[in-house]
Amino acid sequence: MAEITRADTWEAVRATHHWDLPNDYNIAWDACEKWARADPDRLALVHVRENGTREYTFRDLQRLSSRLANVFLAHGISRGDRVGVLLPQVPETALCHLAAYRIGAIVVPLFTLFGEDGLRYRLENSGAKAVVTDAANLSKIAAIRADLPDLATVWNMDGAGDCAASLSDAMDQASDACPLVRTGPDDPAFICYTSGTTGPPKGALHGHRVLPGHVPATQIVHNFFPEPGDRIWTPSDWAWLGGLGNIMLPALRFGVPLIACRFDRFDPERAFQLIVDQGVTNSFLAPTALKLMRQVEAPQRFRHRLRSVASGGESLGAATLDWGREALDLTINEFYGQTEVNPVLGCNSAILPVRPGSMGKPIPGKHVVILREDATLADPDEAGEIAVRAGDPSMFLEYWKNPEKTAEKFMIASDGHRYILTGDEGRVDADGYFWFASRTDDVITSSGYRIGPSEIEDCLNRHPAVAMSACIGVPDPVRTEVVKAFVVLADGRNGDPDLADALKLHVRERLSPHVAPRAVEWIDRLPMTATGKIMRRELRSDA
Repeated sequence: MAEITRADTWEAVRATHHWDLPNDYNIAWDACEKWARADPDRLALVHVRENGTREYTFRDLQRLSSRLANVFLAHGISRGDRVGVLLPQVPETALCHLAAYRIGAIVVPLFTLFGEDGLRYRLENSGAKAVVTDAANLSKIAAIRADLPDLATVWNMDGAGDCAASLSDAMDQASDACPLVRTGPDDPAFICYTSGTTGPPKGALHGHRVLPGHVPATQIVHNFFPEPGDRIWTPSDWAWLGGLGNIMLPALRFGVPLIACRFDRFDPERAFQLIVDQGVTNSFLAPTALKLMRQVEAPQRFRHRLRSVASGGESLGAATLDWGREALDLTINEFYGQTEVNPVLGCNSAILPVRPGSMGKPIPGKHVVILREDATLADPDEAGEIAVRAGDPSMFLEYWKNPEKTAEKFMIASDGHRYILTGDEGRVDADGYFWFASRTDDVITSSGYRIGPSEIEDCLNRHPAVAMSACIGVPDPVRTEVVKAFVVLADGRNGDPDLADALKLHVRERLSPHVAPRAVEWIDRLPMTATGKIMRRELRSDA
């Protein structure tokens, strides 16, 4: 249906691949039900906790997700309704996805670091009818619930309290049998919100086809995944497509044990130890995680079983690749993709020589080109915008409630095909390797996250000390970029270190720590065009 056929060359793998999606397809079937029926005792998930581990078979996941699906149904959630999932990397996160897909509902993954403003917008825009969360995040939902008229039910996995019912109590009373609704590849499965340079975040709506759409890339970047004995883990949160689409769902789909471990903050020593203790063979590690792991003394002391490490979101560079070969005894495979279509480029060190700085070649089933501004195809080594041909199953269906932005994302090129525009500039060399150059817009890339400046600016502008603000990304040796804010103060306010700290905290608490400015600069006026648009390019040149 979507899997690749192993071959000795990249070109041979691409030549033998084709998409053949069935008319009936449901992620819950492919990622759970088929295994629960054919091999119910097969290990599906290992939850690593401070007080030990708990293992789940596919039969366990089937029963528990069916109970949760029945809980959803009993509270009026059905096909097309949205369910927010504000949870870390825990089994309940996977159960929420499987339960929602089973009944045709749509998941809205929510990052646990989001503050009240970030959560309010996403839940209001999606019209979420329910939220599943935990004790650590419940207070944020309680604070904004009055602003969310569509939000009828909140469940807390840690027990009843505040505005929430107990998730475990509700599941204990539910039946563990729930039939799967009939869905097709294009029926909606989840909404992942992505940041842009103008306006609020956009909800990228993905269909059930998104899982088979990720299959070739998972196999490629993990050196022909799966192999007998494979166990996979990522520190990346399952609320993002990197953790959800690249690791969680493919692992379950292939029947490979998925390691779940909640890190309050990334600890490189602990990450190494987890990889050893759990016998992890495959991992997705964002460049920032790898840069932190490079700082661990004598990493060779960790006797790991890793056979593949994939990384994406930022360029690794030759130094990190060399470190991977020395410290991990493998070549890290870089890949490239976006929330709207992911992944589309990648490497496989077993059959494709890795070139430092390159994102690799088009994944089997993906057609990627470089377009000039006039929509003609660029020549080798000519700079242009990276574009992906429509029809890829991993491509989003649309931006939720935003047909104008959806239409702007696509273009008909000179070859007659419709392409999605990535907003990234790059080039492809004569050998077919793709190279990233820069963003065509002002999106900030920090620690693998794409951060849109407009949401941060809107938050800053609501502080009484701020008249206007603009945010850019500035270079950082670990995170690639960090957010820097330029602030025009309100009349009568003076810029000082205490106010700078207060503005950083203002964003941390209302949006999320990962988007909060690391630096604040006071400025008399912002550079603007005649039509009032902020010229962030001038700010970057002066930063």
